[in-house]
Amino acid sequence: MTARPSRRLALWCALACVLVGLPAHAHGPTPQKAEETMVIDAPPEAVWKLLGDFGAIASWHPDVKAASATGREPGAERVLVLEKGEITDGLDEIDPAARRIAYRLSKENVEAFPVSFYTATLTVDDAGGGRSKVEWAARLYRGDTSNFPPDELNDEAATTAMSSFFAHGLKGLKTKAESRVAGSAAPAGR
Repeated sequence: MTARPSRRLALWCALACVLVGLPAHAHGPTPQKAEETMVIDAPPEAVWKLLGDFGAIASWHPDVKAASATGREPGAERVLVLEKGEITDGLDEIDPAARRIAYRLSKENVEAFPVSFYTATLTVDDAGGGRSKVEWAARLYRGDTSNFPPDELNDEAATTAMSSFFAHGLKGLKTKAESRVAGSAAPAGR
């Protein structure tokens, strides 16, 4: 009769060990997505001229205070100076024929930008009538990859920051591209 209580006790102990160990086996963050699209009243070639230079992002993106790049070919890196610090991107692909550029975060700084990693693409398509459709999309991970991140480094903070960065950038790109087209269409002064 004593075997039965010890067997029951052993089962309870085993169950308790399994339940206590469950949080340790929880998985980390899931990838998030951010995507913004804008139609620009400028031909795709003119818009691509601005986007195709990997290191020139500071010339049209209002959130980028300065940028420097090691080149314009895959493998190049660029350092972006943002309001709260620097991050580094690595160029993965540039396809002028498809007007597409792909890059990834090489060196994070969660104080400057609340993500631990991202891959992003910028694509310029012909929207007809001398206009362009620009799509900026990313797959990203939050700044704190633990199971219980603080609010400022969670999934929502990361996707909000990335979407905001894209939206501000596309507005800046639209302003720059449209002003260049308007400036080139102005009649020469006498």
